[in-house]
Amino acid sequence: MSERTQHEVDQFMNGLVKRNPGEPEFHQAVREVTESLMPIILDNPEYQKTQILERMTEPDRIIIFRVTWEDDEGCFRANRAWRVQFNNSIGPYKGGLRFHPDVNQSVLKFLGFEQTFKNSLTGLPMGGGKGGSNFNPKGKSDHEVMRFCQSMMTELHRFIGEDTDIPAGDIGVGAREISYLFGQYKRLKNRFTGILTGKGLAFGGSCGRREATGYGCVYFCESMFQHRGESIEGKRCLVSGSGNVAIYSIEKALEMGAKVLTFSDSSGFVFDPDGIDEEKLAFIKDLKEVRRGRVNEYAEKFGRAEFHAGQNPWSVPAEVALPCATQNEISEEDAQSLIKNGVQSVCEGANMPTALEGVHAFLKAKVLFGPAKAANAGGVAVSGLEQSQNALRISWDHEEVDRRLKSIMREIHSKCVEHGREGDDQFVNYVKGANIGGFLKVAEAMLAYGAV
Repeated sequence: MSERTQHEVDQFMNGLVKRNPGEPEFHQAVREVTESLMPIILDNPEYQKTQILERMTEPDRIIIFRVTWEDDEGCFRANRAWRVQFNNSIGPYKGGLRFHPDVNQSVLKFLGFEQTFKNSLTGLPMGGGKGGSNFNPKGKSDHEVMRFCQSMMTELHRFIGEDTDIPAGDIGVGAREISYLFGQYKRLKNRFTGILTGKGLAFGGSCGRREATGYGCVYFCESMFQHRGESIEGKRCLVSGSGNVAIYSIEKALEMGAKVLTFSDSSGFVFDPDGIDEEKLAFIKDLKEVRRGRVNEYAEKFGRAEFHAGQNPWSVPAEVALPCATQNEISEEDAQSLIKNGVQSVCEGANMPTALEGVHAFLKAKVLFGPAKAANAGGVAVSGLEQSQNALRISWDHEEVDRRLKSIMREIHSKCVEHGREGDDQFVNYVKGANIGGFLKVAEAMLAYGAV
């Protein structure tokens, strides 16, 4: 980065931090994008005149509200909830709802900002948004979750709609929560329409939605390898997390011939030197999706597997890393450990799981680094396909959805290559490629609208 570009990045970030104090996750997400976009901004007087970057980093609106609900003991409880409608220049706001005690405005702004670029990359007409609550569904009964979801939708329904804002699931918001939310919307509005995605198959959901983010992450990883004449087949893979994204990343990686060595949860990680096979994956699905147990049970059942309490898997030697847990789970130190151990590709299944210093380390080492806004776009892509099916009152089978998902992930990869090539050795900076590829479409629409 030239001195002038660095100066402009720092100056822009100083202003953004001043306007948005106490929001470190949002600052991190914007800086990562700004480092890629600033050369383009400086070369385009129209972008400077219209303050396109300043406008793109300011949400259209943020809705904050209280959710009051009754627990099983008859006590009233109150949580805070948000919907960040970030940018609808290319389509209705689209992005998940997250229920987790760590949810705050900074986290949701970073997710909504990233979602704008991610949705643009899919090629589908979707703007960027995100929402959620600091409600913790863990340890709550089904009736408590139902009462919370119904109370939340009683307020949220005023601000969403199939042509306005279409939420989906995220951390803490699975099929159960989406079902309760949709049922309450239907009760309040007396309309059966596609205002949420991730619904059950019985009432408008799409085949392949649960698998989409994990499958898409592995499809993108394979595209990166294929671009340089290789494959994920035979390579050792580290996976973090044990939710939908992690489980279905493992499933697709196994299907494509990789050897998956790890998975994790908040208690620590499991290393299986023999690799996870179909039988072991079935155990993980039952453990995490049905019984909601902890990963150490896997190590207790499968003798050679090791459980490492309170640690992450990034010290284990492997060629591929798929971080699928949460933001900033790969520090600069973790990145250096992966590089030292010979990692060839890092593909982000979670949102912003790599600290900015770690991203810089991977790019400097010329690791194939697939940023979340490209690599984990499979989930929102199939959400977009669910919207299409709802609008047409039809349902595609699993093979059709998967075919379309593969095509979308290949197109995202092609956009990243187009805008991310660097140097004579044809190295692809996928961070730069994804940021520019997502930015251009949104910027073109914003310019077309004028001062809106």
